[in-house]
Amino acid sequence: MLRLRLLIGYDGTDFSGWATQPGRRTVCETLESTLATVLRVPVRLTVAGRTDAGVHATGQVAHCDVPAAALDTRSIGGDPARLVRRLAKLLPADVRIKSVEAVSPDFDARFSALARRYEYRLTDAAWGPEPLSARRTADWPRPLELAALNAASSSLLGLNDFAAFCRFREGSTTIRELQEFGWRRDDDGVLVGRVVADAFCWSMVRSLVGAVAAVAEGRRDLDWCAGLLAERTRSAQVPVAQARGLALAEVYYPAEHEWAARNERTRDVRSAADLGGDLGGDGDGCCGD
Repeated sequence: MLRLRLLIGYDGTDFSGWATQPGRRTVCETLESTLATVLRVPVRLTVAGRTDAGVHATGQVAHCDVPAAALDTRSIGGDPARLVRRLAKLLPADVRIKSVEAVSPDFDARFSALARRYEYRLTDAAWGPEPLSARRTADWPRPLELAALNAASSSLLGLNDFAAFCRFREGSTTIRELQEFGWRRDDDGVLVGRVVADAFCWSMVRSLVGAVAAVAEGRRDLDWCAGLLAERTRSAQVPVAQARGLALAEVYYPAEHEWAARNERTRDVRSAADLGGDLGGDGDGCCGD
C-alpha cells in the first residue's frame, strides 16, 4: 500500500460541505469517486478539516492509501504527480486536486496537523461584493472600522474556552488556541481576515467574524467581545457571518521525522478530552469550524 498526500482547492458554493451525505453533492464524494475511476480501486480520504456547505478551500489537505500497483498504468507510470492532469480532465470545474505525492505512512492529514489557517473576505461596500468575487466574499450591512475590527480580534487571542462561539456538540471540548486573528483592507476595499488556530470547533470562525464585526460597526464594545470568553455555552448574542466569505487557506505540518510523535500527541489529546471527532475541524464544518 502507498500513502498519498493531496493538496485540494474548491469553490464550496454548490457543495453540501466536505463530508459525504446521502443524496447530496459533497467534495469528499466527488473526489473519492473520481479517484476510484482513475485508480480502479476504492478510495477513502482522510481530511485535515471538514468544511461546511458554502465554505471554500485553497489549501485543503487529505490523504489516502492505495495499492502501489494502482499507479502502474501507462498514463501514470508509477508517478503520483501525474495523477494531477488525469484528474483535472474528469473533475468538475469547482474542485481540483493541485498536487499528489507519496508520503510516509506516518503522515496523517488530520492528526499530523499543527494548525489551520483560514481566510475570511468581507465587504462593507453599500453595493455589496463585486460580481466577479461574490461567490467568495461575504457582505456586511453597515460600515466597519478597521482599527476596531483588529482590536476586537486581538482581544480573543490565546488559549481560551470558545464555547460562546461554537455550536454545541455532545462530548466535545471548546478549548482552542487562537494563534492569529487580524484584518487588512485589500486594494478593492475588501476586508480580509487571517485566522489561525490549532483546531476549530463547529461554527467557530464565522462566529468570531460576526462578533468582531459587531464591535467594528459600533453596535457592541470591546469589553463585550472579550467578555464572551467567560461564557460556557453558545451565546445567542453572537451573529454568525456568511459561509461564502470563508476559505481554508493552509494546513501547517511539522517536519517528516516528527509526524509519528505528532499523531500520538494529537490522539492522546482527543482521547483525554473526548472530542467526539471535532479535532481539526474546519472554519464552519460538520465537525468543527
